[in-house]
Amino acid sequence: MSAVHPTVLVVEDEPAQREVLGYNLRAEGYEVIAAADGGEAMLCLRESNPDLVLLDWMLPGISGIEVCRQIKMQAAFRHIPVIMISARSEEVDKVRGLETGADDYVVKPYSVAELMARVKSQLRRNRPGAVGERLEFGDLVLEPETHRVFRAGKQLKLGPTEFRLLTTFMEKPGRVWSREQLLDRVWGRDIYVDTRTVDVHIGRLRKALMRHGGGDPIRTVRGAGYALG
Repeated sequence: MSAVHPTVLVVEDEPAQREVLGYNLRAEGYEVIAAADGGEAMLCLRESNPDLVLLDWMLPGISGIEVCRQIKMQAAFRHIPVIMISARSEEVDKVRGLETGADDYVVKPYSVAELMARVKSQLRRNRPGAVGERLEFGDLVLEPETHRVFRAGKQLKLGPTEFRLLTTFMEKPGRVWSREQLLDRVWGRDIYVDTRTVDVHIGRLRKALMRHGGGDPIRTVRGAGYALG
């Protein structure tokens, strides 16, 4: 997963369609991973843990419907938004797709601009900080666009890594993140960093958050990781 930009997994067996989707997503600033069939999609899902899946219904081998069902059956992935793309325009097909767990359903041929708007809408719910949404938790306010953080009205100085850590925590208050998950989310899979480095940066973040007073908002969960609140 990208340390900064949301990652979208495109599952489409037609190379031309896959290329068009990838091009437009990258133009919007997203990282793109592509898969040509259901089996490859599930492999990419486990390896990259994307922020959103664009999933074609008609795939060779495992159908898009079955891929969607498998995604939503697994606790590690069911939070990932799935936008189903299909040439099936009948209401019964839309209902089937949504009942399987798809978060949205787009009929081919579709407007690229509308599809990008739907992607952003889903990401706003799943990773609001990554699409520029202001985040608030208790007396903490984080503004992704201006890269500023405030606590009780006072601006805090955070390093880039601490800022990304806090963004991750504030997007999902209460969620417990393991050190490995934080490494993937904040540093990215392509960079090798020891898990102890996470502890060091958590310590720096805590110090920065309490610089002007107030309690420690970050909770250490023994044997599991860290959480905000």
